[in-house]
Amino acid sequence: MSAPVQQPALIQPQNKINFIDHLKVVLTVLVVLHHAAITYGAPGGWYMTQKTTLAGAIAPMTVFVAVNQSFFMGFFFFLSALFVPLSYDKKGPRKFIADRLLRLGLPLVFYSFVLSPFLSFMPYNFTGRRDHITYAQYLAGFDGWINFGVLWFVLALLIFTLLYALYRVITKSDIKPKPLPILSNILFFALAIGVITYWVRIVYPVGIVIKPLGFQLGHFPQYVAMFIMGLVASRSKWINAADLATGKKSRNIALGLVLIGMPLFFIVRAWLKYPVEAYNIGGHWPSLWYAVWEQLLGFSIVTALLCIGKNKWNGPLAFLNKLSRSAFAVYIFHPLVLIGLSVLTYEWDLEPALKFLIVGPLAVAGSFGLGLLIVRIPGVNKII
Repeated sequence: MSAPVQQPALIQPQNKINFIDHLKVVLTVLVVLHHAAITYGAPGGWYMTQKTTLAGAIAPMTVFVAVNQSFFMGFFFFLSALFVPLSYDKKGPRKFIADRLLRLGLPLVFYSFVLSPFLSFMPYNFTGRRDHITYAQYLAGFDGWINFGVLWFVLALLIFTLLYALYRVITKSDIKPKPLPILSNILFFALAIGVITYWVRIVYPVGIVIKPLGFQLGHFPQYVAMFIMGLVASRSKWINAADLATGKKSRNIALGLVLIGMPLFFIVRAWLKYPVEAYNIGGHWPSLWYAVWEQLLGFSIVTALLCIGKNKWNGPLAFLNKLSRSAFAVYIFHPLVLIGLSVLTYEWDLEPALKFLIVGPLAVAGSFGLGLLIVRIPGVNKII
């Protein structure tokens, strides 16, 4: 016997939740620019890099990716979880699980066995000093077939979703509604997640990837917390009660954490001569400081975007709504566009920081253009 159907978080008609679509577009744009910034100067790994050595460019790129990392993937988990309970209620366990395996599993297989080898081939063949080879020759020696790349998020979302379905099947019930937390409680929760993150990073520092899953477990405390919060928000209808005043307070806190907090990291690091690794590896006080700062910033930004978006950015904007339909396709295929542009401009005699200013926007436009075409393909549009 299934649990009774409860009202989802978003009880307004579909045309009244436009801000969710708008936020999906913003987050997807940030993903593309995030990887472009890593390509040309920000810390982090990518399929190909051509890093600038200009400190004046590295610093803003580092700030950009650090702010992004504090919230954008966690926010994706939150937004995805918002619609999970209602989908389970409508479809039941068997159809729900089959649907998730299809819609999330097929992109994983496609990316790993079709897209990922070609993404690796492009920089290997066209940015080195070696002789060019054919794609068939490259595949003959290729051994990285299980590689989910940027779709680590899709794999994690699939695992989280299946665990939720298992919970529903075993308990025959769902998450109980909770009162909307006040801002101070949200920040206290973020502080707790920051401390947990610090301890996790003692074993799994930032940058350590669990292969072949692609998981950086040093970031997963937030991802797990955001997904669970999305489930609770769905049952508790938190989004309906999101108020503008809370959004503005959260925005101000986030601005303070960036405008004051980020310079302090640079100042203290230069003063005490701590290596960058001290902020990423648990067991050092700078790592605790950074982990707590990161979570306070991330939860503040998410709260601000939800509250302000719901009250100020909920009007229908046909262009953004159309782009939102292609957001998943953009997420899957943007490495193809970004790496292609990076390879194309690799030999340009131009400072990498300037290449970022050219390639970044072109990658965003090209990825959405390709995404809009892909979601029009019959059959494919039923998956993504």
